[in-house]
Parts: sequence; structure tokens; C-alpha cells
Amino acid sequence: MNHPKAIQVNLRAKTPIGIFDSGYGGLTVMKEIVKALPGFDYIYLGDNARAPYGTRSFETVYRYTLECVEWFFEQGCPLVILACNTASAKALRSIQQNDLPLMDPGNRVLGVIRPTAEVIGNYSKTRQVGIMATNGTVASQSYPIEIKKFFPDLDVYQEACPMWVPLVENNEYDKPGADYFINQHIFQLLEKGSKIDTILLACTHYPLLINKIRQYLPLGIELLSQGEIVARSLVDYLERHPEITGRLSLGGHKRFCTTDDAAGFGQSASIFFGEAVIAEKVNL
Repeated sequence: MNHPKAIQVNLRAKTPIGIFDSGYGGLTVMKEIVKALPGFDYIYLGDNARAPYGTRSFETVYRYTLECVEWFFEQGCPLVILACNTASAKALRSIQQNDLPLMDPGNRVLGVIRPTAEVIGNYSKTRQVGIMATNGTVASQSYPIEIKKFFPDLDVYQEACPMWVPLVENNEYDKPGADYFINQHIFQLLEKGSKIDTILLACTHYPLLINKIRQYLPLGIELLSQGEIVARSLVDYLERHPEITGRLSLGGHKRFCTTDDAAGFGQSASIFFGEAVIAEKVNL
């Protein structure tokens, strides 16, 4: 007799899509996801107190990311997007294969690398593509490995850009000081592959540098950022997985959380998200 009542309560509960990043960058992905799927509820979590992840070990990134995924599940999220390339590269597979079956086998955790790898070859005519990313993402070799699964004929060249995230997070992304580091890494990447015609910005911070990057990029090179690609992939995923879609609550609510100072997060987050952000601090 109580079973139908329990189902009704569950339907009224908030079960948002969780979007995670070590800091602010994932907001560039969330912005595109919300644009593509405006009706759902969302929670964003930036682990700013422990950022950046890009220079940390695999074990540390895995441990931090798992703690954040557990937090999302506690908030009622049946679906969590790791909108962080470093977390996707260093933690996603272990969480999917080892932890999720024990935590909640009905929930899902997705990343940003596979959706990009599935389509990047469609943009290249020369069959040479470049990946610009953090040290951690480059060291993981995740992009070359995933891309080869879908496009074995592609030559993939990587360039680690360790200064680019600090430039963005210190609000220097559109200042003259950014020019040297942007020009340097574009030059070094194109030295590795002289026929590169497609470059992926494989860090969610990098879209804020896109105008500067285009200043130093030769004509004819396609520049890809991940937000729109990941959003399109998520739309397709939800269409193919009604068992997940049916568990997500509809209301258009957006909740922004950080493990660091909420006021400071809100100010910077507004730049990434493109509209005012009011955040709250949470403890993991």
C-alpha cells in the first residue's frame, strides 16, 4: 500500500544533472549544456579549494574526483558529467568500472574526452590534429588512445600549456601578458605536425583564450572547444537512455557550489558562465 506513495515522493524530489570541475572551467561546458537542455535541473560543483588538478598525480585526482562524485550522489544526482579533462583522463575509467557498481549501479558518470574523440576526425582533411591541454591530460595519453579507437588514420599531436589555466584564473586571459604564452605553444604544436588543420582546446578553461588563440593561429585551421560537442553528445545520450532521462527532474533550476570561498567563486564564475552566478560553499 505504501509503494505508490514512495514513487510519488521520488518524482517530486529534485534529481538534477551534476556537472563537476576542479574549478571554473566546467562552467563553459555547463553553459552549452543548459542552452541545449534548458528544462532540466542542474548542480555545478567546483573543487576550487584543491584546484588545480592538472599537476596532481593520478591517485590524488582519482581520490578527489571520487569524493566529489559521492557528494553529487548525496544531492540526488543520477547523472554526473565530469566537465574536467584532467578528471576525465585520470579518474573516470576507475570510477565507472570499480566504484560505480558498488556505489549505485543505476547512476551514471560521464566525461568529456570520449564525446570529443568520437567526432574530431570529422573536421580534419589532412588527417593531422592537435590537442592543447594541461600537463596531466597530455601525460595521460587519453586523447590519442580514445581518438585512435574512432579514427585510426589520424595523427594526433599534443602540446601541454601549463600557463594557460593560471592566465585565465588570474583574469589575464585577454591581457597583453597572455600573448607570449599563447604564441609559444601554438608555434610548438605546429612544429610537431606541419599539416595540422584541426586543433582541440582540451581544457575547459581555454575557450576564454579563444580570441587570443585565433590571433596567432594560421588561416585555415579549425579550432574546436568542447562545450558544444559535449552538449550535443549529452542530448543524444539522453535520447538513447530513457531510463536515465526519466529519473531527472525538470524545473530549470541551477545551483552553483564550490569547496572554497563562495563570494570569490561567484565573481569569477560569472565570467565563465556568461551570466550572474550566486554560489554556496559546501564541505565534502
